[in-house]
This record gives sequence, structure tokens and C-alpha cells, in this order.
Amino acid sequence: MESSQQDSNLIKDLEKCVFEYNAEAAELLAKQIVELGADPFAAVDCLTRAIRVIGDRFGTGELFLPDLVGAGRVVDTAMAVLEEEIRRTGKEKKDKGIVVIGTVRGDLHSIGKNMVVAFCRATGFRVIDLGENVSAEKFMEAVKDHRPDILGMSSLLTTTMTEQQRVIESLGEKGIRKDIRIMVGGGPVTQEFSRRIGADGYAATAPAAAKLALKLMGQEGG
Repeated sequence: MESSQQDSNLIKDLEKCVFEYNAEAAELLAKQIVELGADPFAAVDCLTRAIRVIGDRFGTGELFLPDLVGAGRVVDTAMAVLEEEIRRTGKEKKDKGIVVIGTVRGDLHSIGKNMVVAFCRATGFRVIDLGENVSAEKFMEAVKDHRPDILGMSSLLTTTMTEQQRVIESLGEKGIRKDIRIMVGGGPVTQEFSRRIGADGYAATAPAAAKLALKLMGQEGG
């Protein structure tokens, strides 16, 4: 009983870290949870609840971009520890789907993409993050290797927006466009641009991107 209460307290403290934007404490708590043999899925669930609250508050204007960045960093840091433990133990984890994501070639911006990664992971997706300055060829390789349900592309520069279109066209040329859902985002990207290049959806923020990913998978209820 004492151990169960200790586990519960650790998980509550981990959730609190999201609202305090304390990534260092979150990493230590996640490691403690693993070392004590507590349920990593319960810890993941608490992070999911917390990041959804952050996203909802951002949507209502109560929180702002720095809040999203801070909370996203906490979740990404803690999730890395918890997911490693889940892989190590071989426990079953039902993913909502697989997302391959990256910032397109010529663009080195990472904050927006990293927030989408954090929100999608917390929502229950397995995310393969290709990083920044990703070429169309590297996107293609990742699609072939990982067979994702969703491909996400970010562009923060008007000069690199067309790279998103190039990737979509390349998928079409290889005959695999129909096998994947594509979502795009980034500062200069719009819904109209998304429609014009043949993407399946556009999201302006990280919380919206996670919700869009669920919608594309037919799981709008989460």
C-alpha cells in the first residue's frame, strides 16, 4: 500500500512539472518512476492529461507560446525516459498510429516541430522525428522504412514552403501517396496552401496538430 501511494505521489509530482515547465525535475521523476518499478503507462497518462489542459488553455488565450514551448519540453523529456522503459520491458502499448515528422530542407527551425512531436507523443502516437533541414529524399526513405500512418512537415520560411509540395509530389510519383495521410504547418503555411499542394490537413498550433492527427486517424474523441 505504501509503495502504491509513493508511486501515485511521484506521478502527481510529474504532472505538476508540466504546469511548472520544469523539464529537469520531470526527467528525474520519470527516472525514479522507472527505478521503483511504477507503471510507466500511468505516468504517460498523467502527461497526456496535463498537456491537453495546456493545449486547451492556449486555445482560449489563457496561455501563450512560451507556455506551450515550456510544457512541450517537459513532456518530451519525460516521455523519452518512459518510452525507453516501455520498450525495454516489452510491455504492450497500443499506439494511436505512427507519425513521421520533420522540418523541410532549407529550414533549420525546430521549436514548432518539437512542440508538435511532444503533443503527438503525449496524445498516444509513436513519433519518428527526422529533425530539421530534411530533404524530400529523406522523407521518402522514412516513409518506406517506417510505413507511418501520417507524415508531418513543418516550414517556418516562405522560401521553403514549396519543399512540402515537392515531397507530396514525390510520394505521388512513387505511387505511395494514397497510403499515407499528410499534415503540414508552420508560420507562413495556410489552409489554402495546404489544400493547393494536396495535403490532407493543416494545423496552426501544436495542440491543433495533435487533434488533427487524431482526426486523420478517425479518432477525434482521443
